[in-house]
Amino acid sequence: MLALTMGDPAGIGPEITVGAWRALHRQGPAFVVIGDPDILTRAGGQVRVVPDVAAARAAFADAIPVLPLSLAAPVTPGHPDSANAGAITGSIARAVRMALSGEVAGVVTNPISKVVLRRAGFPHPGHTEYLGELCDAPGREVMMLACPYLRVVPVTVHVALRRAIAELDTSGIIRATRTTHAALRRDFGIDAPRIAVAGLNPHAGEGGTMGTEERDIIIPAIEALRAEGMDITGPWPPDTMFTPTARARYDVAMCMYHDQGLIPLKTLDMAQGVNVTLGLPVIRTSPDHGTAFDIAGHGTADPSSLVAAMRMAAEMAVHRNRS
Repeated sequence: MLALTMGDPAGIGPEITVGAWRALHRQGPAFVVIGDPDILTRAGGQVRVVPDVAAARAAFADAIPVLPLSLAAPVTPGHPDSANAGAITGSIARAVRMALSGEVAGVVTNPISKVVLRRAGFPHPGHTEYLGELCDAPGREVMMLACPYLRVVPVTVHVALRRAIAELDTSGIIRATRTTHAALRRDFGIDAPRIAVAGLNPHAGEGGTMGTEERDIIIPAIEALRAEGMDITGPWPPDTMFTPTARARYDVAMCMYHDQGLIPLKTLDMAQGVNVTLGLPVIRTSPDHGTAFDIAGHGTADPSSLVAAMRMAAEMAVHRNRS
């Protein structure tokens, strides 16, 4: 059983939750929603309010089980309200507590709006950093995006590009790569992960003629990690490392900034893309898209990424239980 958070109730979360249940209710994995049951009913779902995980497990084949959580303000699809920020973050916090206690095998999160939450005083850049705090592991969380064709980990994440370049350092690359290596072994069953490290500059710096970050920052990290026994290569020229031939040579690409990794992954397969948080004591996955307020309530949202996130969380739980 997985815990699914509410996400922003004015976004497409309710619709894709209903779609995910329709895709999974016969064969699973099973999930319980922490949120407002009326929102799911309005989205066309067959809903059953439950008191606990045991009741949710029993109900899942027939209805979407919901552990109810009250909203502070009425919801209109496509029109978010920061008054509901407390419920949105409360859903995440409860799901994490359930995972930490062993009530559920993992957490899957519906999309949130960083802007909506920040207007209510939310201090974190996004889900990933908030999860690190909830798990008492701040700074150890690492974001990975995965689809059937590619896994990417951005070393710097939700910061402006100018700041990402300024903050890039050898220790950050080493930390993120160690966490990724351990997670691929523990949660994905890859005994000897092959890791490719992207350069920062065009042509990976072209021997220093197009930038020195490769020589001064990235190569020292690669050498240190290789000395620890990792199968690690790079720095790869970013413009050629995502071709089919190149992707066959590694299990994950360590990227230097957000869009360097997420653009190729979402171009390859956004529908099956999954956001995974590594380095936490709990399993957490999420769709790789946002709240899509512009189409919320239209009944056109594609639940494929949420379904993929559910299946990946369940597979990760199997691997973690074996380790």
